[in-house]
Amino acid sequence: MADSWITNALKFRLLDIIFFLLVSDLVFGIIHYSIREEMERGAFVANVAEDLGLNIWRLSARNFRLATADKRQCLEVNLETGILFANERIDREQLCEQMPACVLSFEIFVEEPLEMYRGEVEILDINDNSPSFPESVILLQMAETMALDSRFPLESAVDPDVGSNAVTVYNISPNEHFGLKVETAEDGIEIVELLLEKPLDHERQSSFQLMLTATDGGNPPRSGTARILITVLDSNDNAPAFDNKVHKVSLIENSPRGTLVVSVHATDADEGSNAEVNYSFNNRVSQKIQELFSLDPRTGEIRVQGIIDYEEDDNYSFDVQAVDNGSPAIAGHSKILIKVIDVNDNAPEILLKSVARMVPEDAAPGTVTALINVIDRDSGRNGRVNCEIPKNVPFKLQTTSRGRYKVITSDMLDRETIPLYTIAILARDSGSPPLSTNKTIQISVSDINDNAPRFARPMDTVYVLENNALGASIFTVTAFDPDLDQNSYVTYSFIDNLIQDLPLSNYLNLNSMNGTIYALRSFDNERVKNFQVQVQARDAGVPPLSSSATLDVIILDQNDNAPVIVSPSAQSGSAQVEVVPQSAGQGYLVTKIIATDADSGLNARLLYQVLEATDPSLFIVGHNSGKIRTARGILEQDSTSQSLVILVKDNGQPSLSSTVTIHFSILGNVTEIFSENRNLVTNPEYVSDINLYLIVILGSTSFIFLIIIILLIGIKCKQDKHSPEDYNSPSCCYGLDDANNTFNPRHTLKETLNYTGAGEIVHIPETHHYSVCLSPESAKSDFLFLKPYPPPMSQDEC
Repeated sequence: MADSWITNALKFRLLDIIFFLLVSDLVFGIIHYSIREEMERGAFVANVAEDLGLNIWRLSARNFRLATADKRQCLEVNLETGILFANERIDREQLCEQMPACVLSFEIFVEEPLEMYRGEVEILDINDNSPSFPESVILLQMAETMALDSRFPLESAVDPDVGSNAVTVYNISPNEHFGLKVETAEDGIEIVELLLEKPLDHERQSSFQLMLTATDGGNPPRSGTARILITVLDSNDNAPAFDNKVHKVSLIENSPRGTLVVSVHATDADEGSNAEVNYSFNNRVSQKIQELFSLDPRTGEIRVQGIIDYEEDDNYSFDVQAVDNGSPAIAGHSKILIKVIDVNDNAPEILLKSVARMVPEDAAPGTVTALINVIDRDSGRNGRVNCEIPKNVPFKLQTTSRGRYKVITSDMLDRETIPLYTIAILARDSGSPPLSTNKTIQISVSDINDNAPRFARPMDTVYVLENNALGASIFTVTAFDPDLDQNSYVTYSFIDNLIQDLPLSNYLNLNSMNGTIYALRSFDNERVKNFQVQVQARDAGVPPLSSSATLDVIILDQNDNAPVIVSPSAQSGSAQVEVVPQSAGQGYLVTKIIATDADSGLNARLLYQVLEATDPSLFIVGHNSGKIRTARGILEQDSTSQSLVILVKDNGQPSLSSTVTIHFSILGNVTEIFSENRNLVTNPEYVSDINLYLIVILGSTSFIFLIIIILLIGIKCKQDKHSPEDYNSPSCCYGLDDANNTFNPRHTLKETLNYTGAGEIVHIPETHHYSVCLSPESAKSDFLFLKPYPPPMSQDEC
C-alpha cells in the first residue's frame, strides 16, 4: 500500500514538473502558462523575461514589475531574474471553486521604453478531493402502493474538482427493488434519483438500507458514500406533481423587493389531507438563494426579497418541493432557472496602469506617456465603452486591445509654450442612458536646450563721457533665455576685437555673470570718438546655444582742452611784432589769430575778444573770425608802438581760454612789409590735423605761386638784356645792372606776401609785359600796381 502511494506521488511530481515547463507562445499578445494546483510556495512557474526576450541584466533599470488582479497575490516574479513563481500554496478549489477554467491573469510592465505584456497562468485541476454527500445518511419514506418506476430525488454528491476529476459515476449497492437514474439537467447539474423497479410490500419488508457511492474520473479515482435508509409506509401512494418540472424565467437586475418572479403549482392525485400540498425550498437550496428569494408555502409564489445584481451572478438555479399532508407525506419537485437581465447600472472604471509624469519636449510623435485599462462590469451593449481625451492637447488615445489604451503624443511639444498638460480622460458606455467616468492625469514637459539667449536689442548705443573714472560701470547687457535651470543659465563674454590696434581687454571688462561692462581706462574723445563691441550670451545647455549683440560705444566730449593759439606764435613768452603802415585806413586787416581746440562740438567753438589794448580805439578783433582790423585810420599823433592782449575762449561749460599778446609797429612811407619772424606753430601737440593740413596746403600753394612769378620775371629780364633799345628805357627788372648784373638798391622791388590777408596777389597775363613801380600814393595804399610794358613809363606816371 505504501509503495503504491509513493509510486503515485512520484507520478504526480513528474507530471507537475512537465506542466511547470509548459509555456506556449504569445497568442494574440498573451503569454499562456499551465501549472497544476497544490504547488508549494516558491515553486517555479516560468522564466517570463526569457520568454519575452528581455535582457535580464536591464530588468532593474527598466523597472521590471508584475501586476495582477488577484488580491491574494498567488504569483510573484523575481525582479532580477524574471522568474515567475508561486507566492503561496495554490489550491484551485479555493481560487476558482468549480469554474470550468481557472486562470490567473497578470501583466508585465517595463520602461524605457514603456511596454506592457499580458499573461495568464491556467491552474490545472488534480484529483485531490473525494466526492462527498451533503448528508451521510439519507432518510426516505415510501408508501407501499408506490407505482413502479417512481423516482425519489437524492442529493447529488459534491466534488470540488472539475472536469474528469469530478463525479462521473453513481452506484448503489445491489438489491432487487431499487435502481439509480442519473440525468444531467440543462444547467449541467446531475440529478440522481432512486428508481423503484419492483413493487414494495410493507408486510414483507418495511425498511431497506442501501449504500450510495459516487466515484470521480480521476486517476486513481476517488469515491464517497452515503447510506440510504428507506422506510416503507402504508397508504398515501401519490406524490404531488408540478405543472412543469423546470420553470425558466427572466428577471431584471435591481428589481425592487416584492417583485414576483414565478408562481409554481403542484397537484396531488390523492384526496383529502393527502392531496393538500405545501411549498418549500429543497433542503439543498443555499442560504444565499433563500436570502434573495422568498417562497409562499400556500400559494407557491416566488418573490424578490434581496438585491439582484447581474455583475455578481447572472443566473440562479434551485429546487422547490411540494409536500402533501398525507401520512407519510410525499413530495414532488421542480427546478427553478432564473436568468438575470443586465441593466446599465455600472459606470466605466478607468485604471491607470502606468503614467510617465515627465515627457521631454523633443519627444517624437507617438511616444507612449500612459497605459490605461477601462472596464465596465455591465455586459453586452451596456459594457461597451468608448474612451476619449480632449482634442486641444497634443496627445491621443491608441487602442491596443479591448479596454486597453495607450496615451501617446500626437504633435511636437514646447515647454516654453505649455509646461504642464492636464488631460481629462472620459470613458462612456453605450447603455441607455449612458454612464460615464472621468479621470485626470497630469504630464509635465521637461526642458531641453532649444532656445538661444535673446538680447532685447541686437544693436544698442552706449554713451560714455570722456575722462570717466577707472572701473566705472558704463553699461549692462541682458539676454533672456526661456529655457529652464541649466539651459537658461546665461554667461556673457566679448567677441575678440581691437580698439586702436589694442585688445579690447585693455579697455573694457565684462562681468560674465550679470553682463555689466566696466571701463578699465579713462577714455579720451580726442583720441577715440567711438568704437564697436560685440557681446556674446551663451547658455549652459548641452550643447550650449549663443547669440550676440553689437554695442556702438560713443565717447562724449568734455570741455577738457583749452584753446591753443597757433598764429601768431609766441616766442620766449612774448608775441611777435606786426608791422602796420601808417597809411592803413579803417578796416585794414592787420593780422589774423589762428587758434585750435582739441575738443569737439560746442566745446571747440572759439570766440575772440580784446582783453587789453594800448589804444582801445585803434584796433578791433572779429568775435568769431579772430581777424584784427583797424577800427579807424591811423593818426600822426598815435603812438608807433601798440600792443593788444587777445583772449581766445571756447564755448564749453565751464569755458576754457588762452591769451596772446601782439605788438604792433606803425611805420610810415611803406607800402607792404613782410612780418618778421612769422612762424606757424606746427607742434602736433597743439594743432589739430585739419588745421595742419590747411596750413601746409596754403603754404605750398603760396610757395609755388611765388616760384612762378620769379620765373616769369627772370624770363622778362633776359629778353630786356638782349634788346639795345630797352637799355635806356625803364625796365621791370629794376634791380639788375646792365654792366655787371649787380643788384641796384635804387630799383629794388619790395614785395609783400602775407597769408593772413594783408596783401593781394594779381595774376599777370602771359601775353603782356608789365613793369612794377611804386605810385606816389604808395605810402597810403597796401596794393601793388602793375602797368603794361611798353610804352615806356616816366617816373611821373608811376
